[in-house]
Amino acid sequence: MNAVQKVAQYLAEARASEDALVRVLQSQIAMAPAGSFRSGLERHLEETRHHSEQLSRRLGELDAGGGPVAAAVSTIEGVVGQALALGKTPLDLLRGSSGEEKVLKNAKDAAASEALEIATYTAIERLARSVGDDTTAEMAAGIRAEEERMLAAVMAEIPALTDAVAAAELHDDPSYDVTRTGAADAVRAAARTTRERAKKTATATKRTVRQARKVPGVAQAEGRVKGAVAEAPDLAIARYDDLTAEEIVTRLAGVSQIELAKIDTYERRHANRTTVLSRITSLRGEEPWPGYDEQTAAQISAQLADGDPGQAERVRAYERAHKDRAGVLKAAERHLARA
Repeated sequence: MNAVQKVAQYLAEARASEDALVRVLQSQIAMAPAGSFRSGLERHLEETRHHSEQLSRRLGELDAGGGPVAAAVSTIEGVVGQALALGKTPLDLLRGSSGEEKVLKNAKDAAASEALEIATYTAIERLARSVGDDTTAEMAAGIRAEEERMLAAVMAEIPALTDAVAAAELHDDPSYDVTRTGAADAVRAAARTTRERAKKTATATKRTVRQARKVPGVAQAEGRVKGAVAEAPDLAIARYDDLTAEEIVTRLAGVSQIELAKIDTYERRHANRTTVLSRITSLRGEEPWPGYDEQTAAQISAQLADGDPGQAERVRAYERAHKDRAGVLKAAERHLARA
C-alpha cells in the first residue's frame, strides 16, 4: 500500500463512522427533550453530514488519476467499514431506569464518541502531513476543531443532566417529558401537515404521517453497537452472567428492541448459547413507532386513539409477540373494531 492509499484508508474509515453517526444522531434527537442538549445534537447532525461530504470529496480528488485509491477504499469499506460504522455509534436510547438517566447516558456516550473522532482526525492530519498531503491535513484539522467544540458542549451539559437524574430518581421530582421530545415534535408536525393536506387528498396525507413516524432499523443498529462494547451490568437483564440460558429466555419478552440487539451481540461475544440467540431472533422486529418500547400502556392507548387501523394492527401483532399487555391489546382491538 502506497502513501495515497494509506491516507485513503483513514479517510474511508472516518467516512464510515460519520455516516453511522448521522443515523444515530437522528434517533437521539427524537428522544431528547427540547433544550440546549437537543439543539447541540441538531447542530452537530448538520456538521456530521458535512464531514461525510468533505471526506467523500477528498477521496474523489485523491483518485483523480484513476484506479488504486478507489480499489483500496472499496476493500476497506467492504471488509471493515460496517464494523467501524457500528463501533462509532455513541447511542443507546433505551438504557436507564428513567428518561433523565437515558438522556444522561446518551450524553456520556456522545462524549466518548467525540473523543474518538478527535483522535481519528488527529491521526489523519498527522499522517497526511507526513506524506506531504497538506490539503487532507487542513481538512482533518478543520473537522477536528468542530468535534472539539461538540465535545466541550456535551461536557458542559453533563452536570445539569446529572442533577436531573438525581432529582427524578432520588427526590421524586422528574423533569423528563416525552411530549417535549424530538419524536413528539415530529408527530405534531406530521399531524399539522396532515390537517393542511387533508382537503387535497386523504390517502396521500395518511401515507405521509405513517412515513414520518417510521425510523427503520435504528433500534437494532444501536443495540448491536452497544452490545459490542457492553459489560453485563449494562444489559437490561440484571445479573445476566449469573443466569442460565433458560432463565434468560424467560426474561427476554419484555425487553426493548435496542436491548434485544445489545444482548444478542453481547451473548455472541461471550457464551454464544443457541437457546438464547434463537429466542432473541424470534422476538426481533420493528417497533410500531419510534420510542414505543419505553411507553406505558396508557401512553400507547392514547396514541392509538389518534392512529389508523394499520397502526393498531402493528401494535396488536407486536404486543402478542413481546410484552403481551392486556390493556394495550384491548385498546388495539377496540380501534380495529371501530375501523
